[in-house]
Amino acid sequence: MKKIYSVEEYIEINPKWSEELTRLRNTILKTELTEMVKWSMPTYCLNGKNVLGIGAFKNHFCLWFHNGVFLKDEHNILINAQENKTKAMRQMRFDSAEDIKDAVILNYVQEAINNQRAGKEMKPKRATKTVVIPTELKQALNVNKTLSSSFKKLTPGKQREYCEYIDTAKREATKQTRIEKITPMIIQGIGLHDKYKNC
Repeated sequence: MKKIYSVEEYIEINPKWSEELTRLRNTILKTELTEMVKWSMPTYCLNGKNVLGIGAFKNHFCLWFHNGVFLKDEHNILINAQENKTKAMRQMRFDSAEDIKDAVILNYVQEAINNQRAGKEMKPKRATKTVVIPTELKQALNVNKTLSSSFKKLTPGKQREYCEYIDTAKREATKQTRIEKITPMIIQGIGLHDKYKNC
């Protein structure tokens, strides 16, 4: 997808729906939302928070409501464009200019603004990965108390990096060599890949 720097440019590269997108845009601009471009798409925000966006596709154009799950949807026109994937986002899809009902759209947009102001938003859930310590590293941690307490102080991400580093070695000798190499790093509180993170 081509990187877009302005809403005008987005409308220009979607000539099939340019009039319809302009009409949606003009309706949205009657509100207090701030217009910007994010992910190369026109996006409308309230105090820096994404409220909605407009989009053009081959066979339709649409309004995306970032937290559309909280909208009452009195006209039953919102869809979940990616069932079982999208939790909060809802789409108002149009096939032609005749589908655009300005007053209805403005009501939905205003409700979305009110919901955002009220703090109604669905936060994405982060999957928490458990740290599985390989047997060889467990043995080293049991023998060396300084190593054990230092390992516990590391973030789960750093712990996981070390565990995977040991676990991916195929030979026992390689695992032992790797444990010797990482022992001083763990004691110093350094992550396995820290030296690359600020490059």
